[in-house]
Amino acid sequence: MPRTGSTTRDRHRGPRRGAPGRARADAGVTRIRPRRPPLGPRRRRLLVVGGVAVLVAVLAWVVLASPLLAVRTVQVDGLTTLTADEVREAAGVAEGTPLARVDTAAAAARVAALPQVADAEVTRGWPDRVVVTLRERVAVAVVTVGGSRSLVDAGGTLFDTITGDPPAGVVPLQVADPGPGDRATTAALAAIVSLPAVVRDQVTEVTATGGDDVTLTLVDGTSVLWGSADDADRKAQVLAAVLDQLAAGALDPAAQIDVSSPEEVVLR
Repeated sequence: MPRTGSTTRDRHRGPRRGAPGRARADAGVTRIRPRRPPLGPRRRRLLVVGGVAVLVAVLAWVVLASPLLAVRTVQVDGLTTLTADEVREAAGVAEGTPLARVDTAAAAARVAALPQVADAEVTRGWPDRVVVTLRERVAVAVVTVGGSRSLVDAGGTLFDTITGDPPAGVVPLQVADPGPGDRATTAALAAIVSLPAVVRDQVTEVTATGGDDVTLTLVDGTSVLWGSADDADRKAQVLAAVLDQLAAGALDPAAQIDVSSPEEVVLR
């Protein structure tokens, strides 16, 4: 006869694997995983501080030690007689030096120490350039000291020696003690720089025995009594006008022109 109930054997064996009822029961189970506790304020601060420190260290390395911001070019501006290589050698800035570590003040001082340089400035040109900007001295006179001929700028500084003819427009100067602190030198140079080019080209020599006794000698042998450095521009204008009148024959030839008092010129 057919069996309608379950036997003891069936109860001990339990439900079959893969039975539909078991699958439905498992589908309704939610597995819960333990959550990590959130970071506390102190740990967050430590992480932020650590990240900032790493970033600062990387930036410091890039700026101060890496080749990314290192000197690749030393640019020189303002040259007239010096060469760029002479200036670079004086500046002493080696290629490959991190740009931030270049001592610009020291480099400028080394360039300014060159006799031909009146002043110099050294700046950084990010990301890989150093720029040297200089102003060279301009010769206005030449003096003889100890058997050597030296060029002199408008301030009285002797900055270079020559063996041949001086540059165009440079006037021979005769003073006992040439230099920026000498009154005779200062007065003579004031006369020279005030002269228009057309007049300066006619001057063969300037002599000064003191600050109030400057004399110019012209190519035709005419002597010009200049006097002191006072009213130098006015004296230069008057002298140019007198020379124009002499050239035109409006005035009688003179061996001496006294412009020491520009409002009362005397020709002798």
